[in-house]
Amino acid sequence: MIHYHGLPMSGGDHSTLSMQGKHTFVSFAHGSVVELAAEVSQSFALDNGAFTAWKGGKTFDIEGYAAFVSSWARHPGFDFYIIPDVIDGDYNDNARMRAAWRNQCDYRLWNQGVPVWHFHEPLEILRDLCHAFNRVAIGSSGEYSVVGSPAWWGRIAEAMPFACDEEGRPISKLHGLRMLDPTIFSHLPLSSADSTNVARNCGIDKRWRGPYAPRSARTRALVMMERIEAHGSAARWAGSTGLTQNLELIG
Repeated sequence: MIHYHGLPMSGGDHSTLSMQGKHTFVSFAHGSVVELAAEVSQSFALDNGAFTAWKGGKTFDIEGYAAFVSSWARHPGFDFYIIPDVIDGDYNDNARMRAAWRNQCDYRLWNQGVPVWHFHEPLEILRDLCHAFNRVAIGSSGEYSVVGSPAWWGRIAEAMPFACDEEGRPISKLHGLRMLDPTIFSHLPLSSADSTNVARNCGIDKRWRGPYAPRSARTRALVMMERIEAHGSAARWAGSTGLTQNLELIG
């Protein structure tokens, strides 16, 4: 499994150097950090920044994102990008967005894209996307927006049979958006996952009070990444047995 750490870092560019040899996830909303990420990372992926635009009440700049992705897609360290999605939209909204995006890119760029299945969308859509794309991102949304909640685990249990074969192995590679938490990804057959957990917390002093409190944001980031990357994803979906274990973990 590939662990993608979101940027930018709360500790500034100096703490970003802790990502040397790591895998990073760069949002279009913070595109200015991509040059440094590409320089120090082992590999990187691009997020469309649609959530940030939606949260800020802004219109998503599809043409700007197309130019952004095109300018980095041929970099040796580039892995994939997230196809534009409508955060609070239904299946039809997202189908129209994917169609609009298809008109913005050539065949090569289209094939490097990863669509998002949102938890509130029909389960059949997840199955169809898994058969149509080499990698599919899974995004928590609606009443399932809190990753790791009982409702979230319940929806995952419903979704995994549509994304996996009879043996619990994924039909296509799965990427967990905001799922880079060992208590989450260690129970799911993900090929990759991301979060901004390290980026958000390494520069906040009050989060590091106790017997072991590294002084620099860079050292804190290294400690957090080591703890996260010590774990891998599950080889297959364990079904209801795995769900029971997860619900016990969260109480």
